Amino acid sequence: INLMAISTVRDGEIMDALETIAKSPVGTVYLVDSFGSLYSEQVRYLTLTYLRAVEGTGKQVGMHAHNNQMLAYANTIEALIVGANRLDATINGMGRGAGNCPLELLVSFLKNPKFHLRPVLECVQKVFLPMASKMEWGYSIPYMITGWLNEHPRAAIKMREGDNPDDYVTFYDQMVEEE
Repeated sequence: INLMAISTVRDGEIMDALETIAKSPVGTVYLVDSFGSLYSEQVRYLTLTYLRAVEGTGKQVGMHAHNNQMLAYANTIEALIVGANRLDATINGMGRGAGNCPLELLVSFLKNPKFHLRPVLECVQKVFLPMASKMEWGYSIPYMITGWLNEHPRAAIKMREGDNPDDYVTFYDQMVEEE
C-alpha cells in the first residue's frame, strides 16, 4: 500500500494509518514522496517510523521517491540504509513530472552480482533516449519549485505545457504569491 503525499500528513495521522496497515493483510507499505519535497533526515525519520510500526508483522517497507529537487536517488539510498527493502526506480528516471529514482544509479550503487547494469544502459540508449526527444520527464526548474514548496506538481505540468514553458521567474513569482 502506498501512503501518498506523505509530506502533507501530520505525524498522528501517519501513525493512525500505519497502525491500521499493521493489522491488515497488506504485505508492503510504501513511503511515497509524491511531491519530491522530502530531505534525507525526513526520509530517515519516516522510514524508521514505518519500520517500527510494522515490526513483528512480517510486512516490508518500501520507498517511492520523486525527483523534483534531484533527491530521489539520495532519498532512496537513505531509506535503504535505515532498513527499507522495497525500492522503486525507473529506467532513466522516467516518471510523471520530475520523474523518479533512476534505476541505473540504484543498480550501480547496490553492487549486487545478481543485478546487471549493462542491459539497463542498453535500454536507456536504444529506447529511452529516442523517447526523450518526444516526451518530457525529469528534472526542471518548475518541478524544483513545486518540490521546494511542498506542492503538487500540477502547476509545473500546466506551465510546461503552456505558451511560456521556460518563464521560470514568472512561475516562481506566481507560486510564491499563492503561499
